[in-house]
Amino acid sequence: MKRGRFTAAVVAAISVPALGLGLGLGTGALTSSAQASSRTSAGAVFVRHFSEQPVVVDCQSQPQVRPGKLTLSCADGNDYLTGLSWTSWTAGLASATGVQEVNDCLPYCVVGHFHSYPVDVIFWGDASLPGRPGSQRYTSVTLLYPGARPNVGAHPAPATVTLPLLAGPS
Repeated sequence: MKRGRFTAAVVAAISVPALGLGLGLGTGALTSSAQASSRTSAGAVFVRHFSEQPVVVDCQSQPQVRPGKLTLSCADGNDYLTGLSWTSWTAGLASATGVQEVNDCLPYCVVGHFHSYPVDVIFWGDASLPGRPGSQRYTSVTLLYPGARPNVGAHPAPATVTLPLLAGPS
């Protein structure tokens, strides 16, 4: 094998696995990066580096970190979280306490009344944010009701509710 081809093969053999491990070979360390790991079925662990803090996205805004308010019902705005106080915000998991404001829509939503429910909020899951390589967004939210719960039809909601989160603004 000629020297030029051999050098190219060695560089490729070293740099590709190094990039997969987040070493970057000459690109420098990522500043304020988070790490998340996942395990394959064979048991190998892959570490992914995210160059930004994880974000949450609702239908009315750009990606946010630790928002104080988040709309859950994008079609009509009749269900949202407010007064969010964050206890953690890490790759793959964030938790907060706050209040869920839900319109009872009685007799219909325009003249309905909003009711407040204390709630513990957990954002979890991870996926990349469309159009933003190196970013991470939460994919689901779980709401835990320590007291009163909103009604679903004629019955109270379950004590724990999990909903998907949007991938990003349209």
